[in-house]
Amino acid sequence: MTVRTRFAPSPTGYLHVGGARTALFSWLYARKHGGKFVLRIEDTDLERSTAESVNAILEGMTWLGLEYDEGPFYQTKRFDRYHEVIEELLSKGLAYRCNCSRERLDDLREAAMNRKEKPRYDGHCRNHDVSPDEPHVIRFRNPDSGVVLVDDLIRGRVSFNNEELDDLIIRRTDGSPTYNLTVVVDDLDMQISHVIRGDDHLNNTPRQINILKALNAEPPKYGHVPMILGDDGARLSKRHGAVSVMQYREDGYLPEALLNYLVRLGWSHGDQEIFSIDEMIELFDIDGVNKAASSFNTDKLLWLNQHYIKQDDAKRIAHLLSPHMGDLGIDPAQGPDLTKVAEAHQERARTLVEMAEMSAFCYQDYDEFEEKAAKKHLRGVAREPLQRMRDALSELEDWQEEALHGIVEQVSEALELKMGKVAQPLRVAVVGRAASPGIDTTLYLVGQEACLRRIDKALDYITQREAAAG
Repeated sequence: MTVRTRFAPSPTGYLHVGGARTALFSWLYARKHGGKFVLRIEDTDLERSTAESVNAILEGMTWLGLEYDEGPFYQTKRFDRYHEVIEELLSKGLAYRCNCSRERLDDLREAAMNRKEKPRYDGHCRNHDVSPDEPHVIRFRNPDSGVVLVDDLIRGRVSFNNEELDDLIIRRTDGSPTYNLTVVVDDLDMQISHVIRGDDHLNNTPRQINILKALNAEPPKYGHVPMILGDDGARLSKRHGAVSVMQYREDGYLPEALLNYLVRLGWSHGDQEIFSIDEMIELFDIDGVNKAASSFNTDKLLWLNQHYIKQDDAKRIAHLLSPHMGDLGIDPAQGPDLTKVAEAHQERARTLVEMAEMSAFCYQDYDEFEEKAAKKHLRGVAREPLQRMRDALSELEDWQEEALHGIVEQVSEALELKMGKVAQPLRVAVVGRAASPGIDTTLYLVGQEACLRRIDKALDYITQREAAAG
């Protein structure tokens, strides 16, 4: 059997992390078994589906690198096929027209609730001859008895009694087909062998299996992935912050870090935490997915992101960093080589946004000194080291890291100070804070003119501070 999986989002919003994990698991399963991965856009909710949402889903898939082999297929372009199947079910007596009023259905529901029973349609119109010319819906005639067994790839065997399943609507009054019908026809026509989806769809599965059997079709194998919980243990939602995949890009995450995090969110391979794409494909299997819900841990994602930033090629990091510099009003072309800047900050930055903020000093002067750093390092004792450094730097013709390091060493030796006593006040003077890359790299990236200007600012600060102290 050729493995064929699918990802079938509804374009009523962005691609969220739960959907991205489902897509990843489906993609990995197809890649592992030499199969095909199909993208289907379930856009039959005409009121809520938007082109913007479709674009957001496609953009998210592209950013994550989850390339699809077939599609995207749009359900709104397949209505003729859905109606053909509905007519087939009607002709076989496996579906029927229903003209029950909203009031009658509401009364049924209320009565069931009063009896503390699950609301379900009572089959009132099963044996009524409802005219196709009057307003009506089409219902699937669910089997009256028996059990539907779902051999779930993750949960194991789950059984459903047909007595608890009512005759669901498969075509609305306006003529539009419903989800449980369209998904069955699509999975059948697209020869989907394995359906991997969220466990919120588990209750739909017996209904879909019954429709497939009514069409004399073999149901695919199902695997229902448990939900994702937020840091607080509640179901992951918008209030937990960035749940849109593209929001993570905006927040400075690398796609490989998010993929690595998502694959470990409910699946494991021993104690291994870091997985390349190739390792994911080799090691992933759906029966290794946990049955219990997983909790989203932002600190863990940040740790992974920092790992990938450290390991990545500085040129690629610079390419990805550029728009984040632009967000700060910085044109990377007006200053040091962005690749050198990225390389200097790779060890410390957890996100590209952090890296951009850390790197801003390379391109623009700071407004104020960080108060704590200035109070500690820009004191009277720092005046002479800073003045000596300014004098030496102003005469330097070869503005390279090795030469800059040599000047710091020379001033330290001349004043009989440890290098830190020279480098740290110099760092605060040039950067405005006490943290930056190595002092020689920092001076090199800032450039001669800006370094001299900022050292003058620091010397003025010391003078004003001494005057204020009396």
